[in-house]
Amino acid sequence: MDWTLEVIVLPVTDIDRARDFYRDKLGFHVDIDDEVMPGARVVQLTPPGSGCSIALTYGLPSPTGTPQPGTYHGLQLCVTDIDAAHAELVGRGVEVSEPQRYTSDDGATFMYFTDPDGNGWAVQEYRRRETEPLYRLLADQAAGNRGNTGDTVG
Repeated sequence: MDWTLEVIVLPVTDIDRARDFYRDKLGFHVDIDDEVMPGARVVQLTPPGSGCSIALTYGLPSPTGTPQPGTYHGLQLCVTDIDAAHAELVGRGVEVSEPQRYTSDDGATFMYFTDPDGNGWAVQEYRRRETEPLYRLLADQAAGNRGNTGDTVG
């Protein structure tokens, strides 16, 4: 059985302000913006090229507890060109750190920003995804599993 991570509920104080930030400043696509039941609203947004979305909610009960806005840190996006991504974010008015190159290894360069509530994001440069997109690796893995090869993504 596959277990796919597809939606992360992100706590915010102002759902419209957060939607506008993620849509207008980060370029996320608005998949859903609807009252899903009386008094409960969901805004689901997906980063370009991503298989995982964020959901901003209002009025929905959570059986496991409700996190406080601004308490999520370590959310991470991956890009193939961090300098181009940095220029795009700055051009959209996002306060983002300069890229930090920890080593010359692929995957070792990051930049950071927070949303209007203080939820913290990292952006990682992973140049390998230019020639090896994750969706292709996953499709190849699924085809391999049908053939029972035992190959893994990596």
